Amino acid sequence: MTTTAAEHLEVVESADGVPIACWRSGTGPPLVLVHGSGEDHSRWRPVVARLSDRFTVYAIDRRGRTASGDADSYTLRDEARDIAAVIDRAGPGADLLAHSYGAICALEATTLTKGIGRVILYEPPIPVDGSRDLSGLDTRLTELIDAGDEVRALGLFLVEVAGVSRREVDVLVRIPAFCERAPLARTLAREIEASRRYVIEPDRFRDVTLPALLLAGGDSPPELRQAVDAVGELLADSRVEVLAGQAHRAMDTAPRLFLDTVLGFLPQ
Repeated sequence: MTTTAAEHLEVVESADGVPIACWRSGTGPPLVLVHGSGEDHSRWRPVVARLSDRFTVYAIDRRGRTASGDADSYTLRDEARDIAAVIDRAGPGADLLAHSYGAICALEATTLTKGIGRVILYEPPIPVDGSRDLSGLDTRLTELIDAGDEVRALGLFLVEVAGVSRREVDVLVRIPAFCERAPLARTLAREIEASRRYVIEPDRFRDVTLPALLLAGGDSPPELRQAVDAVGELLADSRVEVLAGQAHRAMDTAPRLFLDTVLGFLPQ
């Protein structure tokens, strides 16, 4: 993935020694951005310039993609430790903004470091009653990747998990920039399986008292809103805000609304 001249690469070593790349931009209080599955730090491009006007932004490449390293084994807890390491590097009181699967990782990170100021979680796909059955999808993705068809694997993920229509995917696979993202498909199966097996353990979050904003799209599937509400019940100081007319990618479809909501929550 290409980057902009305003971004500077920093590398943070995680607890298990894996190097985690962060793309730093802007000046001001620290703000750490965590992307979801099938993406890297560049997913924040529609909003990072305005965020960088007010914050020193650290946009993470999560482990296993682009400029970051990886390990032979994988757990969601490792991802949480990655985020905690970046928070500790960014400085005390760093705010945290995370999307989708990255929001589950960020939620876990709140139990690992006291360095987080505020946290914003956008539709973490935590399993709830009525969640779609994704069992077996990890196997289908792995088979496509092993066959060298990473583009098709990424398209399958977008249809089955992200809710993108097959017609849209047919258009996307003809775009060179989309094909450049195809290697990110190698991380999908493990994240889908980790998300599918994730269980909230309330006792581990009793001491998490930081202010939290939980975002939900007004047009998102009901199970995502239920997941957001479940996290709201978990965290002591949280509120839910619904982005009217939006689904799972408001930073793309309504960047002004997304930014106004995020910046309205974060301290001036």
